[in-house]
Amino acid sequence: MPAVVVVGAQWGDEGKGKATDQLSSRVDYVVKFNGGNNAGHTVVVGDEKYALHLLPSGILSPGCVPVIGNGVVVDLSVLFEEIDGLTERGVDTTGLLVSASAHIIPPYNRTLDKVGERFLGKRQIGTTGRGIGPTYADKMSRVGLRIQDLFDASILRQKVEGALTQKNQMLVKVFNRRAVDAGEVTEELLSYAERIRPMVADTSLVLNRALDEGRTVVFEAGQATMLDVDHGTYPFVTSSSATAAGACTGSGVGPTRIDRVVGVVKAYTTRVGEGPFPTELTDDAGERLRAAGGEYGTTTGRPRRTGWYDAVVARYAGRVNGLTDLVLTKLDVLTGLERIPVCVAYDVEGTRHEEMPADQSSFHHATPVYEELPGWAEDISGARTFEDLPVAAQRYVVALEELSGTRISSIGVGPDREATIVRHDLLG
Repeated sequence: MPAVVVVGAQWGDEGKGKATDQLSSRVDYVVKFNGGNNAGHTVVVGDEKYALHLLPSGILSPGCVPVIGNGVVVDLSVLFEEIDGLTERGVDTTGLLVSASAHIIPPYNRTLDKVGERFLGKRQIGTTGRGIGPTYADKMSRVGLRIQDLFDASILRQKVEGALTQKNQMLVKVFNRRAVDAGEVTEELLSYAERIRPMVADTSLVLNRALDEGRTVVFEAGQATMLDVDHGTYPFVTSSSATAAGACTGSGVGPTRIDRVVGVVKAYTTRVGEGPFPTELTDDAGERLRAAGGEYGTTTGRPRRTGWYDAVVARYAGRVNGLTDLVLTKLDVLTGLERIPVCVAYDVEGTRHEEMPADQSSFHHATPVYEELPGWAEDISGARTFEDLPVAAQRYVVALEELSGTRISSIGVGPDREATIVRHDLLG
């Protein structure tokens, strides 16, 4: 049975949650391997709509073990808030496993995130202010707190004090804020220790043994390729590895164990936060996509920036992730358009670029080169086979497949689990 990585192939919000949820009913483990509660996945099951921020989408599928890997940063208050919310709605969350090596988001990093972003003024990155970036910075600076530290009060206190030695200087002398008390932080974090203890495991060992036994494991990325800290539109990126390689470092599973890498793309493009976006629409067409697609952030509620499909980005995502398949979502949102532009290349100061420019300055100044495809007026939300789609919609999918360089194996035609056309089995 396969190990499958599911990643966003644009700037996030592509529908990874739905894609993972559809797979999770047929798999044994779903692993979140990066990010924290700075992103959200919306999953619709029947008449129920679930907004997940920190928990893996597999938590909604009975029999599937949801795992928070070592590459995730965990806000403990958010974790238990989400668990309690799902429990109240009848979802069984008792199978959740959390890596002992996952890092904790302490309250002082939420404060630093917010005041630091305001301090940047016009150079703001567009962070969610949830402490994600400062916590990853602590991890790399080796002053971070890990889940396992909750079970040794003395060690935890020492680590909190060590981290605050420098951070309090910044808060007081740079940001004009009061110093944070190490004892208060330690006491707050320790209050979660006994509740999380039964969930904590050596998840790398659990997952490798599961693969040895022929179990199926899906690795679910937060954020997306163009927000990856190495391969995204730096510095307007997230703080973790959101590409397929991050599945290995963020879970403790080696790259030779991965069988398939699935990229998720919308039939158009969106992005939240600051940074370059070549196909962005600021006119009525962009507002139409936003309204028809419900393009508002699951976590923040912020309106998403909208634009046409960018095949250059899709080809780039295929290359850096080693994509084997694409899941195309929200095709139904394009219904009613007479003509649909698709970005096939960029023009940068008179030079045509078929591939992603190597430097961010060129990408920032890139002008999209469009080809237009005919649209369709028929309602496609009931389509369940490729042949059910209008001919124009079929041609649009085939054109995107050819331009993107990766086969499109699944097509979303509505928000529900069942509103999907399967062309190739992602687990087959």
